[in-house]
Amino acid sequence: MARKQRIWFPGAKYHITCRGNRKASLFEEQTDRLKYFQILEHARLAFPFRLHVYCLMTNHVHLSIETFDHPPGEIMKVINSNYARYFNDKYEYTGHVFQGRYNAELLDSIDYEIDVSKYIHLNPVKARMVAKPADYLWSSYHAYISYQKNPYVHPDYILSLFQKPSREAYQRYVENEDPTLPPDLLKQLPQ
Repeated sequence: MARKQRIWFPGAKYHITCRGNRKASLFEEQTDRLKYFQILEHARLAFPFRLHVYCLMTNHVHLSIETFDHPPGEIMKVINSNYARYFNDKYEYTGHVFQGRYNAELLDSIDYEIDVSKYIHLNPVKARMVAKPADYLWSSYHAYISYQKNPYVHPDYILSLFQKPSREAYQRYVENEDPTLPPDLLKQLPQ
């Protein structure tokens, strides 16, 4: 049976997830996550894209990306195949590192983009790894709520959708228990 063709067009944005095979760990040590970022940057040079949000969990990865001239399949092939080669070589494993094909959901509305950013940043909290999203070191959340520079992520677009001061508004949105969009935190967007 043929795989379902993914929708792609220049400027398309996606929520991408990749899970370790049989839910196994993708990252055994800090150096593995650093290597993942190095591979991600290599892929960005080969197939330019913008990373809006990320979270590297223990056994899976969340990326929110915006494509330019290449579909996500080309980008993820470089990232996943190079990381799998690194991981298997380092730990002397054989076989699949990732569980099947990566998942890519098209982010087809601004509300969905904002919702996905919150979902990604809250992933370590929901997994009970940390009490607050700011406590997790391997996500883009710090780049959103502080002025710390993060070379991998571009938070400006999503932050531009929030009322000023946008970093504080975004933090209140993510850390709010109410799952609905707080309208007082969001900019009024043209219809």
